[in-house]
Amino acid sequence: MNQKYEKLKNLLQELFQLDQPDLDFGIYRIMHAKSAEVMKFLDEDLLPQVEAAFAQYKTADKSELEAQYRRAIEQAKELGFSNPEEAPKVKELKEKLDTVAVDTGALESEVYDHLYSFFRRYYSEGDFLSKRVYKPGVYAIPYEGEEVKLYWANYDQYYIKTSEYLRDYAFRLRPENTVNPMRVHFKLVDAAEGEHDNVKEVQGKERKFKLALDRPVSIESGELVIHFTYEPAQEKQKDLNAATEAAILALDDPAVVTWIELLGRKYRRADGTESDNTWLRIHLDRYTARNTFDYFIHKDLKAFLSRELDFYIKNEVMHLDDIESESAPKVEQYLSKIKVIRTIAGKIIDFLAQLEDFQKKLWLKKKFVTETSWCVRVGIVPKEFYPEIAANEAQWEEWKALHGLEGEVFASKGGDLFTSQAVPGTVEFLSAYPTLMIDTCHFSAGFTARLLDALDDIDEKTDGVLVHSENFQALNLMQRRYREKIKCVYIDPPYNTDSGDFLYKDDYQHSTWLSMMNDRLCIVAPILRPDTLAFIHIDEREQTRLDMLIQQLFGADNLLGPFVWIARVGKAVTERVLQVKHEYVMCARVSDKGRLELVKTDVANCRYKDERGGYDREQLRQWGGQHDRREDRPTLYFPIPTPFGIDVFPRRPDGSDGRWRASREQVAKMLEAGDLDFVQDSKTAEITVYRKIREGTVTISAPSNILDNCGTSTTATKEIKGLFFDKTFNTAKPIGLAKRIFQLIPDNLNAAILDYFAGSGTTGHAVINLNREDGGKRKFILVEMADYFDTVLLPRLKKVTFTPEWKDGKPKRLATTEEAERSPRVFKVIRLESYEDTLNNLELQRTPEQEDALFSTEAQGPGNLKEQYMLNYMLDVESRGSQSLLNIDAFKDPLSYTLKVKRPGSDESQDTTVDLMETFNWLIGLTVKEMSAPQRFDASFERDSEGRLRLKDWLRPVQNGRWWIRTIRGILPDDNQEALVIWRNLPGTPEEDNLILDEWFKKSDYSTKEKLPNYIYVNGTNNLENIRLPDTTWKVRLIEEDFMKLMFEEEERL
Repeated sequence: MNQKYEKLKNLLQELFQLDQPDLDFGIYRIMHAKSAEVMKFLDEDLLPQVEAAFAQYKTADKSELEAQYRRAIEQAKELGFSNPEEAPKVKELKEKLDTVAVDTGALESEVYDHLYSFFRRYYSEGDFLSKRVYKPGVYAIPYEGEEVKLYWANYDQYYIKTSEYLRDYAFRLRPENTVNPMRVHFKLVDAAEGEHDNVKEVQGKERKFKLALDRPVSIESGELVIHFTYEPAQEKQKDLNAATEAAILALDDPAVVTWIELLGRKYRRADGTESDNTWLRIHLDRYTARNTFDYFIHKDLKAFLSRELDFYIKNEVMHLDDIESESAPKVEQYLSKIKVIRTIAGKIIDFLAQLEDFQKKLWLKKKFVTETSWCVRVGIVPKEFYPEIAANEAQWEEWKALHGLEGEVFASKGGDLFTSQAVPGTVEFLSAYPTLMIDTCHFSAGFTARLLDALDDIDEKTDGVLVHSENFQALNLMQRRYREKIKCVYIDPPYNTDSGDFLYKDDYQHSTWLSMMNDRLCIVAPILRPDTLAFIHIDEREQTRLDMLIQQLFGADNLLGPFVWIARVGKAVTERVLQVKHEYVMCARVSDKGRLELVKTDVANCRYKDERGGYDREQLRQWGGQHDRREDRPTLYFPIPTPFGIDVFPRRPDGSDGRWRASREQVAKMLEAGDLDFVQDSKTAEITVYRKIREGTVTISAPSNILDNCGTSTTATKEIKGLFFDKTFNTAKPIGLAKRIFQLIPDNLNAAILDYFAGSGTTGHAVINLNREDGGKRKFILVEMADYFDTVLLPRLKKVTFTPEWKDGKPKRLATTEEAERSPRVFKVIRLESYEDTLNNLELQRTPEQEDALFSTEAQGPGNLKEQYMLNYMLDVESRGSQSLLNIDAFKDPLSYTLKVKRPGSDESQDTTVDLMETFNWLIGLTVKEMSAPQRFDASFERDSEGRLRLKDWLRPVQNGRWWIRTIRGILPDDNQEALVIWRNLPGTPEEDNLILDEWFKKSDYSTKEKLPNYIYVNGTNNLENIRLPDTTWKVRLIEEDFMKLMFEEEERL
């Protein structure tokens, strides 16, 4: 077998993610399911096309012609030719060898070699990118004639590094055995929350994977499960792995002896060679090692590789000098080689693009809401709920932990509203402390539904939305709900330092960071208003690149410049040349409608005085900046008479003509009013004209770019310690800084403020404080993916809602009456499915009809159905119906749609019921007005004389009825049209289910004009439009259809 063929095939196995058949998670699991079929396709269909392409040259094969030439020489000698070279047959063959002979074996090897070189150039550890090549002109960069273009190695890729550890890891000891593959599963048990979704652990407190000694292994559903904990440890991970390997291989339990024997075998690599390590050790190292794979997904891999292929062929394969000096047959062979390279590479690109586009589809898919909870201020909860709240022990335990409830001692803290001596755990206590927030996660679904039903206009009351998710996914889900509604973006992204605040691919630190920022700035753009201002924290390491990125995305005129925040004071021990005391806050606007709030200053404590009183002064000549020359404003160049008997013209420091800051008429009025000051230099006799600014005058100026006296990093640390005492958060920003920035936004009292790197929740805290100070109705949307979402961010906001001031984790005082009224009313907390969850819930299925079509005689051969299917459609078609890709059949019971998702508070996955209703609200962008509690019914049926189904009697409301219906009313983002969303279960026949819906609908009066919505969404096929009155215009839409369309619809981006 051709060695270069084998070399190429091995590379394709790696590119197609088939080189590790024992891995059984994520995309590896999906490709493993297809590995045999894909490899057969490579061996029998695709790569043999190279040999077939050169079949036309078989008659001129060089090796065959050389053999014929040698035989002709021998025959000429036997015939007595003194010079065999002159024999006609020998001369004929010699001419063929010189002009048309083709070394088909060499041609094939060249093709394989070029294919290998091309694809190896772009592939590196799970990603397609342009690797560094020390040769000029290797890559083609797309350029459309811009004056300046910022470009980086992974410009065309999504940054997707949402996991650092392989938390859900499985592999097969017998990957070829479909009946009993001996699947081994590594699982975490009772583990502390690990870092995931690009969250880095705090240095010095690294946690490690350790074998769970109390229960190291178990057999579950025919799998061997090896249990781990994830906890702080001093030992190195490799030493822990060695100890784990020794402990597992030493087990003598008869139930697992076969597993142990196989785990102790030497691992055999995909190329057939044997490793020095055991199967167990290989997988332990993979499981516990930092995951260096899969940082990116290409946005358009086919276009990228096709463009680069053309560039490669022109620069590495096609050499014009060779064509000019060769004969026509040789040129034909040469062009044939190029054509074969292009054809086979094109088909490989198609397959790679299918794999990459499939992953892109999963990444861009709007993610399910896996959990929704509501934090509601007790003061707005109807009194009838108080007894249930008072009886909820879990809620009281949370309040004790958050607020230090201590009965009378607590009540005596003071405050003009809170003087009750009520005891915790009573209804009276709830009435006395209305800024306590209940969290519905501690209550039943029934209680939550009834509470939401009682709170009208729920979205208006929701002052904060907290999203536990990777921020790209959260922004992707927000598109319709917040389109052009965000007034301010305030973010503190990772600074990309060497301290481990950001994961990046080796040798691609800055380009990885640029891709991450670019993706998120592009996807946030559609939800910003035309007058939106964005503020982005950064330090000197990435400030220049961020500056260029903002200009490229929003335009140079919309970069308002960096603010300089004085982040540190005092001396610091550092290895750097300079002690850097400042950081930057980049400010950008979406369009020229964005403006910074001008600073108004009352003139006081003036330096100068005349008969009219005190005054300050400023030069009347325009100085510095732009447009200070005479030619810029010719009418503002004129003489001003002075008390020194000479006229003064505006002169610039270089002696050239300048211009005044006021017109002739204005200057005349100033002279008449005595509002000009003239100062003559005693040495040069030069006269300077000043305008007097009288005491009490209000001056208006642009804000300073220096952010000082608003807190430092040390301030932020103290603020966190005041709230929690025993917790630290080293990258928090001070509340005063956030407030200062929000006050730079004009008309901000009702602003929606978005922070999608929310961290410890400073943005939410600052908004709450500002609203209390000025009575504003600002709302905040916070996105965070780390474990401190639950340990810092959410508790922080609950604490500051309760009372403004804290010390050592205890309230210093209680809220005043005004502060209580201005406190947040509702937080909505949602958690989203992650990209990992999407991958791990995929299942591939092929129907018998598809199988028959693919393997029919007509489907075989280059360019036919099977090849087209394998190269372009296989993954997309066969994954349809997977839970994470929307299983429409599961909509028959919307309360039972489940996914395996990461459980909050741990790294463990478990079956979780998805919140389809909340997900759909986000997909259609619904501003919710009413959320009814579910209504449950039972019913009996009969048929009338014409055989039509009807109810025997009325729908019977029953607490645990067989049928349930729940409605949500709200406003759609397009033209503010009203929508009614009807959710129901479908436990009966379609005829029964729709009869229940029809009767409930008529009884609820939704078919009349008085309660007329523009659109009605219903899950399940129905005939509601058949009962619509003739003069009504509402339309019915199927939830499943819009759910599918909107979940996979790609949003507009910059």
